[in-house]
Amino acid sequence: MDLQGKRVVVTGAGGALGRAVVARAEASGAGVVQLDIAFPPGAGPGCHVVDLADAAATAACFASLGAVDVLMNVAGGFSMGPRTWEVSDTEWEQMFSINVRTLQNAVRAVVPGMIEAGRGSIVNVGALGALKGQGCMSAYTSAKSVVMRLTESLSAELKDQGINVNAVLPSLIDTPRNRADMPGSDYSRWVGVDDLAAVMCFLGSDAARAVHGVLLPVSGLV
Repeated sequence: MDLQGKRVVVTGAGGALGRAVVARAEASGAGVVQLDIAFPPGAGPGCHVVDLADAAATAACFASLGAVDVLMNVAGGFSMGPRTWEVSDTEWEQMFSINVRTLQNAVRAVVPGMIEAGRGSIVNVGALGALKGQGCMSAYTSAKSVVMRLTESLSAELKDQGINVNAVLPSLIDTPRNRADMPGSDYSRWVGVDDLAAVMCFLGSDAARAVHGVLLPVSGLV
């Protein structure tokens, strides 16, 4: 895929998948802006610390960035929960804040500029496991279900204005945290972050200009 000359914003850029998306986008010729709630010491000038769950802070950050060609909404998170009727308000709010509110705030900040430019791409991260409910995961699967419905709705609203909106639906992603949480698993069957990043960058490229509202499973061998 070719992202030459495109300005790509990656949210959640400090995480394992975010770093892979940044690397793939830069290797494809993009100028990349990285957003996250924190970065390691010594992070470069393209790294911006922002709480994407804060609408005002997100709007101010994007206003300082200027034009955006591609928005990669990687920010999000997973947590197992108790049974559905035992999920606390705090646990419910946390899953929606990091998975849904961060996406909504980024979209609100970037879409008007894309509409004015008459072009753009938005790539979201849903979850293959959220295509149906899962035991002890109701808050997470509900939040990712909202991400998927928002992707479809945004696509319907924006495809006639030159803007592509799609999402990837990964299965288990091969990250250090997932390995720590599931020791002894066959990691070779999981989705590598580099492979997932490649699919996301394809969806953000002009090669995917005819792809609208797709929820693309990226399942590895799971």
